[in-house]
Amino acid sequence: MKSTLRQLACATLLALLPAVAAQADDIQTRTIRFAFENQRGHPQAEGADKFAELVAAKSGGKLTVKTFPGGVLGGNLQNVSAVQGGTLEMTNLNAGILTSHVKELGVFDTPFLFNNAEEVDAITDGPIGTALLEKLSEKGIIGLGYWDLGFRHLTNNRRPVEKVEDIAGLKVRVIQSPIYIDLFNALGANALPLAFPELYPALESHAVDGQENPFTTILASNFQEVQKYVTRTGHLYNPMALIISKRFWDRLSAEEQRILREAAAEASLYQRERSRAGAEAALQALQDGGMQLTELSPQEMERFRAAVAPVVSQHAQRVGPETLEQVQAELAKLRNPS
Repeated sequence: MKSTLRQLACATLLALLPAVAAQADDIQTRTIRFAFENQRGHPQAEGADKFAELVAAKSGGKLTVKTFPGGVLGGNLQNVSAVQGGTLEMTNLNAGILTSHVKELGVFDTPFLFNNAEEVDAITDGPIGTALLEKLSEKGIIGLGYWDLGFRHLTNNRRPVEKVEDIAGLKVRVIQSPIYIDLFNALGANALPLAFPELYPALESHAVDGQENPFTTILASNFQEVQKYVTRTGHLYNPMALIISKRFWDRLSAEEQRILREAAAEASLYQRERSRAGAEAALQALQDGGMQLTELSPQEMERFRAAVAPVVSQHAQRVGPETLEQVQAELAKLRNPS
């Protein structure tokens, strides 16, 4: 009996060997360059390192991911252009930046769209998020998933922001994007679009009173040195799109593509966990550094939402009303399960 079992096991192993060999032959020795803007130590960089580790393990060391943090190969727009042209294999960036390629991705820039990370993941990992990434293929880009940049919050150096009226007259630096400008102007601020590298000196010289970013970015940029007040507004959530060049992707074997998709899925879960834990740790570090935190009441949050309702309607026309309606319908199911 034992002899028969051993014979069966050997036969099974021998039958599998050609498939294993074929898989190994389907993995070529390749280097994948992965560039992004944030520095080492940021959750974006941690996710990239995890992805590189997973790809190496799953490919038996044949696929090597080389990371380029800190914008050393260029800014987000340059990296996207390079990915499209096939001169760079991968990048990772705020999904909203890709609206010039797929306008519907701008839905993630809708003010006060999400209440928490669970809602975010349900949309990005579900049919809507998947379909939006698939649209990128027409632009020479393959979407591999979404990472977490986080909820954005307001800081300033003039006064605590405890209600909508407290924003009136504040000079707030915003991203050079219409939705950000419209949002803060609607809240009564004087929204000033400014490139990120210019922000710290502008805060230090009081050329602007405040800014808005995720807690991790606020801490990494040492804004606590030039800002006193932080309000947990969560006015926007930024998912990051993990993308790879279609020109490069089309040269890969099915096995290589499978490895990259699996590694991307696992790295995405890891990166989100690191980013979200890092956000709360960053907030504590900001407070330890002297910043004063204001938590808004549910009633005040509703007043914020009401103040920007016209902006949401205008923004929906830019990105496609049907896309926002689909997201809102899915969120309504999550919030009110039958």
